[in-house]
Amino acid sequence: MAGSEAAGRPAPAYVLGIDLGTTSVKAALLVGAERGQSVAESCSRETRAHTGSLEAGPQGMEQNVQTIMRALNECLAALPQQQLQRVSHIGISGQMHGIVFWRKEKGCKWTECGTGPAFEPEEVSHLVTWQDGRCSPTFLSSLPVPQSHVSLATGFGCATVYWYLKKRLKKSGFPVHLLPEVGDPGSIAGRTICAWHGIPKGAKVGIALGDFQCSVYSCLTERTDAVLNISTAAQLTISMPPGFQPPETPDASSAVTYFPYFNGDYLAVAASLNGGNVLATFVNMVTRWIEELGLQIQESAIYTKIIKAALAQNDSQLSVHPTIFGERHVPEQLASVTNIAVSDLSLGHVTRALCRGIIENLCSMLPVQRLLETGVRRILGSGSALARNKVLRQEVERIFPFPVVYGKDIDAAVGAAMVMFHRK
Repeated sequence: MAGSEAAGRPAPAYVLGIDLGTTSVKAALLVGAERGQSVAESCSRETRAHTGSLEAGPQGMEQNVQTIMRALNECLAALPQQQLQRVSHIGISGQMHGIVFWRKEKGCKWTECGTGPAFEPEEVSHLVTWQDGRCSPTFLSSLPVPQSHVSLATGFGCATVYWYLKKRLKKSGFPVHLLPEVGDPGSIAGRTICAWHGIPKGAKVGIALGDFQCSVYSCLTERTDAVLNISTAAQLTISMPPGFQPPETPDASSAVTYFPYFNGDYLAVAASLNGGNVLATFVNMVTRWIEELGLQIQESAIYTKIIKAALAQNDSQLSVHPTIFGERHVPEQLASVTNIAVSDLSLGHVTRALCRGIIENLCSMLPVQRLLETGVRRILGSGSALARNKVLRQEVERIFPFPVVYGKDIDAAVGAAMVMFHRK
């Protein structure tokens, strides 16, 4: 870089991608090159933002916005200042479907930190996330039918707004003025009003994008690829043919949703609510049992031990249907364990069966036969749960009759930056 500047060539401009995820935030700096873009630097921080909801009760899933933004500021502060000073565009993605409210003109305040001005949320509500379960099937059935091919589900922002309206007001129409304007992906929402962690004043900021589409955009180059992501939740995705249009009316019983993608295309998505969160719940359950026996073991150590135990068991006759969080197309569905035999009661057998159940559940939503009919030739595997769990990877390769490629840079922050890079 120094040599380029010394030779009289201008220093390269960077595009910053930010992803506000369910469990962590990530920032990625992309720089242009003759053969495309490359990730120059990236940083992530866990948010640890979950907070209880007295109003919604145990079904509520909310996050503290101040905690999320604190993690974002820490993330940006860890990136090299000299590169942030060359950022010309910012792309933003975040967890989809949830909602947060703020007072107009008082959504944030600017404060000074070690790297210069930073903004913090001021008069804002908690974030009601996509995992929120306060809207029961009965409540959802009482709402107007959406003029969309996508069915309404608990955790969707509009459903949450209706829940607040009906809980606090006797009669009220939907506050349409709260909804954001819809723009083209990559279009500019505005510019930074002052320097921010070294990012220059006037940097162009793109409109917010869904983290799911950005994740797919970061890796999907061939229509014959399917993308399997297992993080907090799990998704299996395929590209629909050019010109495809989804049905005009929603089918609440369908396990597949058609998500709008870039350039007028659509993705067929089996979006399961049960992924890494199921394994996390299982580990938490084992931890509580151990504590009740008067012992103490760190959850991280338990996770390592149960995966090791499962790797020692090549098979298990146990059948685990792991839908403890329900599914949007069958929200009342619970989890179950069947085919229990004395020979399959070890921790390794149960863990192996649980991992297989997560993959089988996803496969039941978007079957192998449909993948074959669509022309899928390989699967791109991604996500934190899949990356750290060899048993999950073994079960993916056992169930799907396609080559599975791991290690692809499937990353919403990178995807958000790529969208802005390609449209700047």
